[in-house]
Amino acid sequence: MAAFLAADGDSAPSGPKALTSDQANLLAVTRFRNYQEGGRAVTIDVPGTAGRLVVTGSLDFRAKTGYGVVRGTGRDASSDGLIQWTATTVLVHPMANPPAKAPARPPGSGWYSRPLRTSGSSLDSSLAIALKLGNDRPDNAELLPQNGAAWVGRDRLDGHQVDIMTGPSARARSGTAGTVRYWIGSDGTMYRVRVAVASASRPVVIDFDTHTYVPVRPVPQGTPAR
Repeated sequence: MAAFLAADGDSAPSGPKALTSDQANLLAVTRFRNYQEGGRAVTIDVPGTAGRLVVTGSLDFRAKTGYGVVRGTGRDASSDGLIQWTATTVLVHPMANPPAKAPARPPGSGWYSRPLRTSGSSLDSSLAIALKLGNDRPDNAELLPQNGAAWVGRDRLDGHQVDIMTGPSARARSGTAGTVRYWIGSDGTMYRVRVAVASASRPVVIDFDTHTYVPVRPVPQGTPAR
């Protein structure tokens, strides 16, 4: 993926305007802040023509692994269950009545594995994007404005005063269809990301700190899905 994910094209509350040096520095460190935290609680809302999929769980940015429960909303329950993923593999544990939150200790059996799809799946694109929201070093603050990053406006999100910014305008990989919009606190903490993916008609929304973070434990190797 490019150094930064590339925004959903919605109308801007105040901007877009050129980034100040302070704003560029916030944008440059926001993924690094996630990496420093190690892991964060996350909710990923994936739109679809048959209804939404919502993943509620945890991201381990150092192990590059996500884990949670996935539930369909306004659609059938065929995708419901537990899910763990890396940049290359998705493991699913189907459940007819999944819990609101994934258990801290994953089940020891009943997992099925498949490759993470690099195109054609809104869910897989969203999972891949979420893992890339942590990076082991800051981005280059000087290059961000040159590559199209911009300040959009200010807002309050779950009690936090945030700046809304867009990342570089260059087309990104992993199914993204436009620039990413970030909601960032005054210390560089990332609170929300909204991004259009090629296989979804509406943007995917990734919210952080929606619940208590639970460390990600590896699951048993799954049976290959047919």
